[in-house]
Amino acid sequence: MLKGKHIVLGITGSIAAYKACLIIRGLMKRGADVQVVITPAGKEFITPITLSALTHHPVISEFFSQRDGTWHSHVDLGLWADAMLIAPCTASTIGKMANGIADNMLVTTYLSMKAPVFIAPAMDLDMYKHPTTQRNLETLRSFGNIIIEPASGFLASGLTGKGRMQEPDIIVEELDRALDGNEPANADGNDLKGKKILITAGPTYEKIDPVRFIGNYSSGKMGFAIAEECRRRGADVTLITGPVSLKCHPAVRRIDIESCRQMYEAATEQFKDMDAAILSAAVADFRPEQAAEEKIKREGNTLTLTLQATNDIAAALGKMKTPKQRLVVFALETNNEEENARKKLVKKNADFVVLNSTRNEGTTFGSDNNQISIISNDGKTDYDKKSKADVARDIVDRLAAVMR
Repeated sequence: MLKGKHIVLGITGSIAAYKACLIIRGLMKRGADVQVVITPAGKEFITPITLSALTHHPVISEFFSQRDGTWHSHVDLGLWADAMLIAPCTASTIGKMANGIADNMLVTTYLSMKAPVFIAPAMDLDMYKHPTTQRNLETLRSFGNIIIEPASGFLASGLTGKGRMQEPDIIVEELDRALDGNEPANADGNDLKGKKILITAGPTYEKIDPVRFIGNYSSGKMGFAIAEECRRRGADVTLITGPVSLKCHPAVRRIDIESCRQMYEAATEQFKDMDAAILSAAVADFRPEQAAEEKIKREGNTLTLTLQATNDIAAALGKMKTPKQRLVVFALETNNEEENARKKLVKKNADFVVLNSTRNEGTTFGSDNNQISIISNDGKTDYDKKSKADVARDIVDRLAAVMR
């Protein structure tokens, strides 16, 4: 819990500095007291006046606050804090922290810190991947600091901002978990460490001819958010995805497919070695009986297509499932939602069904939010509308519970 906790928020000279306002709001909403320490370069991106207005504390930047000898004690800050968060943290500051270069108030405060330190890097992808940066990050990890890895792009609005700082709500959640006595999501020994999880995401395209297909509006955001949540909690993740524009973390093993048949073949092959599977893909139920080899020309006012059922991936994995494996399936319904979901629970031999409805506006295809119910043999649990990153956390919490 963050209520009553003292958080030192370090801000460095990154374009992502404006997101510090969202972090402050998130921390204070959960009851934390926030003191900002900012580098001189950080003040070029966001003003201390703004930060002071949000935190109700003067912003600390320089060693001396007055010319009369009054100074800010980095030692006192280190003793006051329950945690230090540096977000955004540039490559330059990471290098200084790793090598003890205390040439500004922020790094001096870091070196005096007695509490856990969380670091949220923010830079372009080339800088983040550079061996020097990776070496410095590894050094900071070895000191016991917690690195909050850059976002994969899908956690907010589908943007692919490479190397960009993790989303503010995820950063706040990391601190909340750690200070509540639980290990942060990217620490060793978390609840899915060593588990192999298979996830399907996105749509499938079923060809009509070389330029047309049967598909749906799935963006893949929900499945990618689940994959990221599983990875953050220590799982070895395999993601089978239909055609989407999203990026995933390099640690996630990604298999790109187009059709239901391809997803079926990949899923049934991969599931043999998995501890669990979460099937969030919006798989087409029908495909053209025969796909034309050449583009179908418009002749007349009608076109008749004969469709046949596609492979039932969930049913196939349900039959394959051993007593040690777990299976989670999604049910997107337009009517009789709970009744249809309960039928699916039985027919697919699933451990639980994640139900959502097209009647909940702004929670399905293409949206950043979702609203679900989880249905199992133990009953039904309803959840509020929230971001897909938060929904992913609810789903993985439930999966972790049934895997114990």
